[in-house]
Amino acid sequence: MQPFDRPSNHHAEAQRPGQHTAPMTSQAREPAPAAPPPAEGELVGRGRQKGAPGPYSAEAILQISGGFQQVKLGERGGRRRDFHDAGVNTRQAMEHVKDSKSGTSGAAIQLTANFFRIVSRPQWVLYQYHVDFKPPMEARRLRSALLFHHEEVLGSARSFDGALLFLPNRLHNKETVLHSETRNGEKVQITVTLTNELPPTSPVCIQFYNIIFRRILRILDMQQIGRNYYNPKDPLNIPQHRLTIWPGYTTTILRYESSIMLCTDVSHKVLRSETVLDFMANLRQKCGNQRFPEICTKELVGLIVLTKYNNKTYRIDDIAWDHTPNNTFTRGDKDISFKNYYKTQYNLDITDGNQVLLVSHVKKAMGPSGGPPPGPAMLIPELCYLTGLTDKMRADYNIMKDLNTHTKLEPEQREVRLNRFVSNIHTNTDAQAELDKWGLNFDKQLLHLTGRVLPAERIFQGPKSVEHSWAADWSKEMRGMPLISSPPLENWLMLYTRRNGNEAQSLLQTLNRVSGPLGFRMQRAVMIEYEDHQESLVRALQQNVGPHTQMVVVVLPSNRKDKYDSVKKYLCVDCPVPSQCVVSRTISKPQTLMTVATKIALQMACKMGGELWSVEIPLKQLMIVGIDCYHDTLAGKRSIGALVASLNQGMSRWFSKCVLQHKGQEIMDGLKMALSAALKAYLKFNNCLPSRIIVYRDGVGDGQLHSVVSYEVSQIMDSIKSMGHDYVPKLSVVVVKKRISSRFFAHINGKVTNPPPGTIVDSEVTRPEWYDFYIVSQAVRSGSVSPTHYNVVYDTSGLKPDHMQRLTYKLCHMYFNWQGIIRVPAPCQYAHKLAFLVGQSIHREPGVKLDDLLFYL
Repeated sequence: MQPFDRPSNHHAEAQRPGQHTAPMTSQAREPAPAAPPPAEGELVGRGRQKGAPGPYSAEAILQISGGFQQVKLGERGGRRRDFHDAGVNTRQAMEHVKDSKSGTSGAAIQLTANFFRIVSRPQWVLYQYHVDFKPPMEARRLRSALLFHHEEVLGSARSFDGALLFLPNRLHNKETVLHSETRNGEKVQITVTLTNELPPTSPVCIQFYNIIFRRILRILDMQQIGRNYYNPKDPLNIPQHRLTIWPGYTTTILRYESSIMLCTDVSHKVLRSETVLDFMANLRQKCGNQRFPEICTKELVGLIVLTKYNNKTYRIDDIAWDHTPNNTFTRGDKDISFKNYYKTQYNLDITDGNQVLLVSHVKKAMGPSGGPPPGPAMLIPELCYLTGLTDKMRADYNIMKDLNTHTKLEPEQREVRLNRFVSNIHTNTDAQAELDKWGLNFDKQLLHLTGRVLPAERIFQGPKSVEHSWAADWSKEMRGMPLISSPPLENWLMLYTRRNGNEAQSLLQTLNRVSGPLGFRMQRAVMIEYEDHQESLVRALQQNVGPHTQMVVVVLPSNRKDKYDSVKKYLCVDCPVPSQCVVSRTISKPQTLMTVATKIALQMACKMGGELWSVEIPLKQLMIVGIDCYHDTLAGKRSIGALVASLNQGMSRWFSKCVLQHKGQEIMDGLKMALSAALKAYLKFNNCLPSRIIVYRDGVGDGQLHSVVSYEVSQIMDSIKSMGHDYVPKLSVVVVKKRISSRFFAHINGKVTNPPPGTIVDSEVTRPEWYDFYIVSQAVRSGSVSPTHYNVVYDTSGLKPDHMQRLTYKLCHMYFNWQGIIRVPAPCQYAHKLAFLVGQSIHREPGVKLDDLLFYL
């Protein structure tokens, strides 16, 4: 399933400098929004934007100006993280892929991709200037207006971000001094100094194209929210669920294999038509005044809200219970209440004078090291709209069905939408004029390229083997076939409440019936009834689970998280035993009970160390490692790293270790110990160490590639060295990325469809400085399939690209919780499941007794 644009905390918008003058008292800090700036050329007194809030101090101004000098282009706003990745050249260190990184096996397939070539781009040098104002001017719009008065000197093609000016032509002198005057008659000296000459191939030029392109999106009346641009004038309303969807686009211009291209995809922003104030009122009604502050904080902190008056998103970090709209803050030389501020600034009347205020800690400082940290923005609940979906909404079939009709675009619809977007740019005269001014031009057609489809894998289960179908799953073919191996289940418990007694009995009988054909020998369980509350459930576990218990099945009356968490906490940490929780509703329908019981039996067999199926992996003495991270917001933003490593040739037995890191600690430090433990476990299992190790590193965000390459790879090598200096296995480290914008469309029999599972793309849209490739591994029933991007950042294995691609695809078949192909290699998904269980439910390291079991499935 395609996730919607989930709000992430990157979306908290940066505020202007100057918010950080006074500590927060009853006289609150200034509110978040900036005023609508004056038009270019409308000059106000000393850089004070007309109506802009802002206690500025001379000290702050100096720090801002100082900070600006160090800010690189693209470091403020936009997708700067991608550009940090662009400088990482890992391919040059790998001899075997210097000339070619393309595979050879499989059948050719014609594809289009959501990329548009830049067909003409400037051949001139781009000149970068630093601009200084004396006296210093705080407001960026004012700086622009003062500077752009000198069009006769600068020319009409220019880009200025408040500190850096880019021109396609060189000014006569290295330093040019200009003089302007504000509307109040204050004289300002502007010094424009040449700092850099950038050839068209320079990475800064490519960042610059992105800045120009964002300008084009604004010309098309699109609004930036977080990283992407949306069209508020073309909303899709779903009134029955009080939801609105804004359609939009993700866009990035980067250098790819053969040319610089624009990668663009359709994006949707889900907005709720309820304000935070509505949400708080409903919540107060449900839980009463006494528990309201605690529950409200729990529900709201971490959510992303949109303020429609300035279309900015903020993350709620706290609630200021002692502040209301009647509190004041210092603006200019006088104090003003929040209420009056919104009336004068936006003509908005705040109706509830007693509502508390929301606090958003604005993330960005003004430069890499520049300026003091920004202070929090104060937001009015009545003016904040909730974005995204709650877990409850996601679990509501009707809401998701209605949303999917608008947001899950089939390949053909997606192609049409992308083509329409680019033709809008070509037909909009203002947009075209802006592009012409810089000599930029885009192709009108989506990129055509050739991919390859790998042959279908054979799945081995027990005595039989099958080739999976086009739908990429083998559940039907494998029904009732014995597993490779499963330990006999002789001593186990089933816990249930009195109300669910019948369901528990039917589950037990059905489990006995389905386990026979699977070759999974199962004795009758000891049945234990518990009262329907948490203490009783934990007490029942404490009294009945002993050292010989092999498995505990708990039938839960509802999917309440606290009960599930208490079971997992006790059975993973206090008394480590594999466990299986089942919500009674899942097993209440007789017509689906066989199917559900089969899945439960497979999970139980797995959790005890059983092996379900395998694919042919020709490499001997190979250890595959998956690493993923999860950020635990409850336990003080700790990071949880999970490492899962294969123990046997068939990739069907796994060793798992979880590491809890404190905030700010490097996750890899703990994983170094985990990898050493995995190597020892492999040695114990096989009486030898692996001669080849391939690490798949998931959970790497944009801009983190450099730290993986420069820090994590050496940590992995240190772990290996700790096994003895004479032990030198072949090592590959592959970064796995799911959150990408690339999409591929197959053209089969005149129809636009999703590419079949096993489609590989390793040319045209890959990056010249990386050894990377895409695989479409899973099949989707509706919408457009998402490829996964693999970037081999370190490789001494000498495996051919073809073998690396095929091995990666094989591993996507080995996730035992789904009888089908998944989107990432199995160890990555296992690591994700483990980190998620620890981060969501147990918040502690699981007991070592469980290390070589898939207890977290």
